[in-house]
Amino acid sequence: MEELIRLDESYLPEIAQIYKKAFAGEPWNDDWSDTAQLMAYLKDVSCYFQGLNYGLLIDGKLVAAALGSVRHWWEGTNYNLEELCVDTSFQGKGIGTRFMQLIEEDINRQGMAGIFLQTDSDMPSYKFYKKNGYKELKEHVSFYKSVK
Repeated sequence: MEELIRLDESYLPEIAQIYKKAFAGEPWNDDWSDTAQLMAYLKDVSCYFQGLNYGLLIDGKLVAAALGSVRHWWEGTNYNLEELCVDTSFQGKGIGTRFMQLIEEDINRQGMAGIFLQTDSDMPSYKFYKKNGYKELKEHVSFYKSVK
């Protein structure tokens, strides 16, 4: 049985475990061995659990997490999705797509205009979002400058 829930800080250890496992392998190879850094990052992207954070429970077990915030813009209010991860043992089974559908339904019920997210075009998530009806914003550009 599946259930969409709102995540609070009590789920942080489970979210960390799923996140670390999901991004440890190819193509990301993220090294989240520094647990304190991982916990700080998850608190950041979840807005210290004051944002809009979703979980998917299957038979009572957390199998997916979406961390983000609500942002108000002149075109309407959006859900800004910062991070999405699905437990590796549940990947490739349509769970991510179903999770996104449930999130979309919930933000629609709340009267929000849409979901905004960023991803890299050379990652599997790019194809995942395109497959699920997300449109690439060609004019949108992300910038970064190292100051080290």
